Formats: sequence, C-alpha cells, structure tokens
Amino acid sequence: MITASVLILLGIGFTAAVILAVASKLLYVYEDPRIAQVEGVLAGANCGGCGFPGCAGAAQGVVDGKAGATVCVIGGDAVAEKVAAIMGLEFASMEKQIAFVDCTGGFRAEEVYRYAGVKDCRAQHMLYSGSKMCPEGCLGYGTCVTACQFGAIEMGPNGYPVVDPNLCTACGGCEQVCPRGVITIWGMSARITHLNLETDCLAPCRQRCPGQINIPRYIEQVSRGDYAGALETIRERIPMPLSIGRVCPHPCEGVCRRGHVDEPVGINMIKRFAADWEMNSGTRLPIPCAPDTGRKVAVVGGGPAGLSCAFFLRRLGHSPTIFESMPKLGGQLRYGIPEYRLPKTVLDWEIQGILDLGIDVRSEQFFGKDFTLDTLREEGFEAVFLGIGAWMNLNLRIDNEDAEGVSTGTEFLTKVGLGMESGIGKKVVVVGGGNTAIDAARTSVRLGADVTLMYRRTRDEMPANIEEIVGAEEEGVKYLFLAAPTRIVKDGDGRVTHIEHIRMKLGAPDQSGRRSPIPVEGSETLMEADTVYTAIGQKPELSCLYENGVCQLEETRWRTLAADPDTLQTAMPHVFTGGDMHTGPALVITALGEGRKAARSIHQYLNGETPHAAERTQRDLLPYTMFTDVPDVGYRERSEMPHLIECDERSCTFGEIEGALDEVQAKHETCRCLRCGLTCYNRDMAEGQECASGDCVKNQ
Repeated sequence: MITASVLILLGIGFTAAVILAVASKLLYVYEDPRIAQVEGVLAGANCGGCGFPGCAGAAQGVVDGKAGATVCVIGGDAVAEKVAAIMGLEFASMEKQIAFVDCTGGFRAEEVYRYAGVKDCRAQHMLYSGSKMCPEGCLGYGTCVTACQFGAIEMGPNGYPVVDPNLCTACGGCEQVCPRGVITIWGMSARITHLNLETDCLAPCRQRCPGQINIPRYIEQVSRGDYAGALETIRERIPMPLSIGRVCPHPCEGVCRRGHVDEPVGINMIKRFAADWEMNSGTRLPIPCAPDTGRKVAVVGGGPAGLSCAFFLRRLGHSPTIFESMPKLGGQLRYGIPEYRLPKTVLDWEIQGILDLGIDVRSEQFFGKDFTLDTLREEGFEAVFLGIGAWMNLNLRIDNEDAEGVSTGTEFLTKVGLGMESGIGKKVVVVGGGNTAIDAARTSVRLGADVTLMYRRTRDEMPANIEEIVGAEEEGVKYLFLAAPTRIVKDGDGRVTHIEHIRMKLGAPDQSGRRSPIPVEGSETLMEADTVYTAIGQKPELSCLYENGVCQLEETRWRTLAADPDTLQTAMPHVFTGGDMHTGPALVITALGEGRKAARSIHQYLNGETPHAAERTQRDLLPYTMFTDVPDVGYRERSEMPHLIECDERSCTFGEIEGALDEVQAKHETCRCLRCGLTCYNRDMAEGQECASGDCVKNQ
C-alpha cells in the first residue's frame, strides 16, 4: 500500500510539474527591461503628478510611447536626460513651466451671498456659480491648495492663492481642480502665444490695449522696484517699449477706472520709465528664446508689425529673416515719426536688441522685384509674413495737385528722416487732421517755415493725439478749421503760389461718428503758399502682389490684404499678414500686437496645427466691467511728463521734447493704479494718504 501511495503521489507531482511547465510557456508575459531601468531613474515619489499611477506606471507609459522623457514632474532636466538615454532619444532642455494665478480679487471681490455649505471651490461653483460678484475670479476656499502634493500653493493674506515657484513642479493638479480656470500651467512659449480670453482677469485697460499687455501686472512690478520684471511682462506682448513709451496715444487710459475718480493713471508714462531705465543702465536685460527649431520664416517689411513678428518667432525658436525695402529697419517709426518725438538713437538701440536675438536682415530688397512668394518658397522659407505697411497716399483730387511744391506729408517726413533735401518753402500749408499732418506741421516749423494746418472739421473732431495738437499750437502752428482745399493755384513755372479753400459747416455724423463737413457755397478763399503737404490718409500698396495682372492673394474693398481676423492667415495657407497692410493705417501698438498674433499662428502652422484662436477669445470690451461708479477712492494728482526743452526753444531744434518720469514720480503714479480686475479694484486709498513704495499694492 505504501508503495502504491508513493507512486500515486509521484504521478500527481509529475503531472502537476508538466502542467506548470506547459502553462509557464503558454502564459509567460515578457517584461521590457527598460521599464525597470526607467523606473529606477525616476524621482520615486509615486506622487501621481505625471498623470500615471505612480512611478511604475509612468515608466510603463514611457516604454509604451504614451509619455515622453519629461514625464517626471519632479526630476526636471536631470531625470529627463537619463530617461532619454535609456530610450535612445535625443534630449533637449525643458522649458520651465509654472502655475500662474490669474486673479487678484480675493477679499476685494464683492460677495453676492454667503455660502454656508461645504468649504470647497467646486461645490461653491456648482451653487449659483459661487458667491462672488465676479463671474470668473477666485472663490477663495483653497481647493487648489489641497490638490497640490508639493506644498507649492497657499492661500495668501489677500484671499487668493499664491504660488511658490521654487516648489511648483507644474504637475497640473491645481489647474485640474480649479472650477474657474484661475490657475494655468504655462511657460514662456505659452505666455507669448496666449491671446486675451473673456475668462482672464482683464482690467479695462488690458481689454482696450491693442497689444494686450498685462498693464496692472507691470505697474505693480514697477511699484515694487522690479523694473526688470516689468519689462519682461511688457515684452511678452510687444518688443518695443522704448518706442511705444514715446509715441503711443495710450487708448488704454481712455477706459481707466481711475479716470472716473480724477484722472486716468499715466500708464504709458510708467511703461516709458521702465524702458528708459534699461536703456540708461548701460546693459541689456536677457530675453530668453526657445531652442532652435530650424524652421525658416520670411518676414516682409521691417516696420513695427514685421519687427514684432520676427521677435516673437525667434523667441519661439524659429529662424526669421526680415526683408526690407528701405536702408534701415523701423518703417514709419523711422521714416514717419520726427526726431523730436522718437530719437533715431533710441530707435536704433531698441531695434538692435531685437536683432541680437539672432534675426537676419536683408535691406533694400523690394517685394515683387527682388523676390516673390515663389522665390521665397524655393529658398526654403516655410512660411511668410507680409507686413509692408500703408505707404500709398490718398489724393485730394483737386486741380493742379501735381504742381511743384505740392507733396504728401509722408514723402516730406521720409525725406527728412533720410537726411535728404526736402525742398520746403517759407509759407507752408498742411492739409489734414491726423498725426501725420501734425508731424509734418511741427517738422516744417523746425525747418523755419510759417505753417498753417487746414482741417475740414473742428478741433474737437481732429483724430490726432490731443498732446500733439496742443504741442503744435505751442510751437507756432496756426489752425484753419472748417476749411477744405478746392484748387491749387500755380505760376507760369508750375510752382504752387496759393491754395484755394472753401468754408465748411458740420452736418449729421458719418460712419465714424464724426459730423460730416458740408461746403458753404460761394465761400471760396485764396491763401498764399509756396509749399503744400497733404496728409488725408494712406493705404497699402498691393501692386507687388500682382503677377500678369492677377493678385495672388485676396484684397478687401478698402484695398487692404484679406485675412482671417483671428489668425491673420491669408488665402494661401503659408502666408500671413498684419499691421497696416491688414488693418489700414492704425496705431503703432496695433501693428505690434498684430505681429505677435501672426507669429502665434505661424508657430501653430509650423507645428502642423491648423492656426486657430481659443474659445471665448476677448475681442470687444466686456460690458459688465465698464462700470463708471468707483466709490471709496481718494483723489491723487496725476504726474506730468517732464519737458526736456522749453516751449520757446522747441521750434528751432529736433531734440527730444519729453523726458521720462523720475523714480519718485514713477512710484507715485503706480500708486494711483487701482489694480483692477474684472469687477474689483483697490478701495482703500484714502484722500491725503502718503504713498511709500509697495504701500499702494498692499491689497493685491
């Protein structure tokens, strides 16, 4: 019996062994050894911040191709480099990402009711979208704080989260749980390519700024003495703060809430202060750029739009080349704005800083003659930006307009800018009411002429900047309002001797909102003149786009280049446009803003995406933020820009007229800022309160 039992047991054991052996062959699962190797170099925190269930899951994801070498949110470049080596991948340094809080409301944001339920932002948001009057701002219960596994976020003393950049790993946990989208994970490229959204914390000034500059942020930085940080904020949107600080008509100030209390904050003054601080420091602040992509882009036109597009393309890692028809870059900034407003040494310094990023330039190259869209493609340029501006002048369409001594304001200013003989006489009449007309008039005064500016409407309807209108008057320019030219009178040699004009009266408003001028019959009058400059408008010259009588791209009825308004992409997918060529004559800040928008779209195109704008992109002013009742704010006097040259000396020199605020004035002006959000603002500025550095932002 014992022998039989032993045999049975041996048989069972043998059978089991055979079964197990067969099963091991059939059910064996191969594990890639790289999984263990990758897991071995990861940080080992098993935090889940990467989106995988621990480091083992992350390693599996890397090997399966579901994650890249940069999967670990804690390890940084050192870990990513080791993972890449294991996987046989090339490694490029990661762009620093960080959580950014886009809300400064906190305790300033009014509550519409008190919520006594669960102290959780998501629960509060589900109940009537939260307790705050602001529909987009932080709800203040710190759900993001509990979601952060690295202690990088805390609720600040002012009722909204504060991020510690040294602890933030950009894992995205806080962004995922925030029901309002207040927190965003982004790096330099994302900041540069971000367009204003209706859900952003957009103060009225930010909404109106054509360049979409984060105005409250850079004002706060200046108030704290962080001038370098302020310039970094500005340069995320425009590349030329020195020039804009001198020539921008600051439409942002027109909607400043401070203006409903006393006077708007001197937003442009503060920008210029920060820009001049850098230039006068003797050093240039570093401007970071993404790693080179090797993608070539042709930028046609070296004016504000082209310079801006090239600047942001280079910062995004691409290789732009600027093609410019004139000897030097700058466009209307160089050849249309006089020296006394924007010194060429300042412009040169600023442009050189842009080119130093690694941007190539080909000057005195004419589009349609020296190169075309086809030759650019053949040369390896994968995308093209067209920003040739609006240099073609509109005509008066009156008799003898071709007389000697009659030319356009832009032609005159360009000659002066190039140092050429202008041919100006002693008795000058400038026709027009915009900034070009004012510049031509003030430049003529400096060249020794007696100048009259003729405009068909009244002073109140002039589109020129009010500061320029007043400045011209102070320098001796005479105004003739409600008058329109009807005929040029010339002598036997064909030179202008007089300009005939007719008196006008104002009728009903036209499409622009200004009252239409109506001629008064029989009121024609002759005015002596040996020089007449016309400045009644400009438009782009699109003949360079025509081949065999056919335009390669679509143009609008306003003779501008047609493009998608959100992406600036034309009918040819690889061709984009911006600036005056797209909008018609507009502000310099508008051209700079369009250059960045075009660079964003080109970046998307080069990355294989269809250029697009995000949902809820802010295009118009948000009505609920435009309230005019601003209580509990005390009076603070607005700073004044210092004049470098006295009024009685200005008309005989091209020296720069206005200077920058000094540090004390700049700090005072920053303290006037209410640090507005969508609906909130600082309310604690009592009348007579002294302002020390930083005091004005204690509620931010």
